[in-house]
Parts: sequence; C-alpha cells; structure tokens
Amino acid sequence: MSQQSLTLPATGPAAGRTTARRNRRLLELAGAAAIAATYLFLVLTQPADIANGPASFAALVALGGFLLGAVLLIAAALPVLPTSTLVLMPVALVLNVVLGQLMGTTGLPFYLDAIGTVLIAVLAGPAAGAATGALSTIVWSFFNPTVLPFAAGAALIGFLAGLAARGGLFRRFYLAPVAGFVTGILAGVVSAPIAAFVFGGTAGLGTGAVVSAFRAMGDTLLAAITKQALISDPMDKAIVFAIAALLVYALPRRTTFQFAFVRRFRVLAGKNPATPETQPENRPETQPANQPEA
Repeated sequence: MSQQSLTLPATGPAAGRTTARRNRRLLELAGAAAIAATYLFLVLTQPADIANGPASFAALVALGGFLLGAVLLIAAALPVLPTSTLVLMPVALVLNVVLGQLMGTTGLPFYLDAIGTVLIAVLAGPAAGAATGALSTIVWSFFNPTVLPFAAGAALIGFLAGLAARGGLFRRFYLAPVAGFVTGILAGVVSAPIAAFVFGGTAGLGTGAVVSAFRAMGDTLLAAITKQALISDPMDKAIVFAIAALLVYALPRRTTFQFAFVRRFRVLAGKNPATPETQPENRPETQPANQPEA
C-alpha cells in the first residue's frame, strides 16, 4: 500500500518574494493593457479634436488611459527601485520635454525626446522605462497637446530599451545604436497610424516636410507617413540610445550599481563594485532559512 505524500505550501521569506514578483507582473500587465487599449481607442476613433487639449472628450480619455497605465507600471517597478530613481526620473522627464520641444523647432526630421526614457530603462528596467516614456508625453502634453496621442509609442520605446539592457546590448557601446535602430522601426510603425489618422502627418516641421515629399510622389497619406517614420525613427533612436549609453557610463559606478536591475542582469560592462548590497553575506538568498530577524 503506497503512502500518500503531503506537500505543504511554501512559507517564509521565499514565498513572500514569489508573491511580490507575481503581484508586480500583474501590475505590469495591467499597465501595459491600459496603454494599449488607449492607443487602440485613438486609432479606431480617429478623434480630430484631440489637439484641443482637455477640452475634448478624446483627450480626456487618452489622458486618463495613459496616466492609469503609467501609474500601474510605476507601482510595479517601485518596490525594486532605489531612492535615487525618484530623483532621476523627474530629471529624465524634463530632459525629454526640453529636447523634444527644441528639436520640433529646428526643421530636422529627428526628435531626441526619448533620451531620459532610455536612461531610466537601462538603469531600472522595462516597466520603469515604459512609465517614464508615458509620463513624459503626458507632462509634455500640457504645453503641447498634440503629443499626447504618442504616449503609447513613448512607452514602447522605454519598454524595448529595458529589454535591450536586460539582453546585454549596453555592455558594448556599438550595440546600443543597433538596439536603438531596431526600436525605432517598431516605434515608427506604432506611431504612423496616429500621425496619419489624427494629425494628417503634419505633427512635426521636419517630419512633415518628408511626408509632403512622399505625398508629392503619389503615396497615400498612411504610406507616406510610414515611410517617413521608417526613415526618421530608426536613425533618431540609434542616436538616442548612443547618447543614453554615454550618460549611463558617465555616472559613477557606485551610483549605477545601486540599481538592482543593473546588478541582476549585468547590464553594464565591468564587475560590480564592492558595496554592502552586493556582498554575499548581505544577500537575502544567502541567509539561513531559520535565522531569526533582528
């Protein structure tokens, strides 16, 4: 007669960490779903009055949906972020807005409005990067309402930059622009329908000129905007990723290695500096399971 084995549920710190990770994943999925749903709403409804700012219903829906997604993503990333991130993220937001606004007046078909987003993504991961991208666009929309519908693309850039950092593409400087180029292709495809259906392809001085050139050659509006995006966005994101890599490596190593994401996935080249958090005896997984808490 075989004896039935009983499996007791896991308890203690390990079970608590597993539950926390699961909760963070759920928040990340909910945040991504909110941003994706808002993007689909804009593409399907094609609201022409969204450029009027909060006075229009579509703008309020977009603002609420993108903000909800960003808050959920921040809530997912916050438990594993060091305090320095809370200081660095507002700096990244300002950097995005200021550079984006300046580049919009130059007539060049580039944006440079995602350097802060990529910087946060490299240091803190995909969720924090996506939240920074969405929040940057939301803040910027209070000065320039036309950028609000592009929050989904900005979030996608932050997410993909975090994935590139996790995959080790920032350990070699020459790989960062390659990751940016690929990110630009995907971001351009996502932003093209918004630029076509909501703004008619005239949402930028330099990019609008490129669209007009393709239209003069006989392309449809969507085809012209897609071609423009596939020319401008990959080059722009390659530059952005290269600048962000330079900024990350310019930071003190003890600062960058405070980020658990950087340590866990060995995002940057070189060995982790000897800090209290990286000492083996101070890691939670090395503590005896029956050791009482102080």
